[in-house]
Amino acid sequence: MMEKMKALFVEEEGQGMTEYGLVLGIIAVAVVGALTLLREEIVTMFDNVVTAVTGRETGDGSTPQ
Repeated sequence: MMEKMKALFVEEEGQGMTEYGLVLGIIAVAVVGALTLLREEIVTMFDNVVTAVTGRETGDGSTPQ
């Protein structure tokens, strides 16, 4: 009985998975934050690509029809 209780505190497999999950969560929050801060620059970049490919300006941030 005592060995089983001791094994519960010594086992680290679940702890490692929790740490990976936390790191993944922090990375996801950082990516969402970066995309939010850079939103206007990203939209401008894609508008420039659309203009270069189609030769038409969108003007409102949407793709041309």
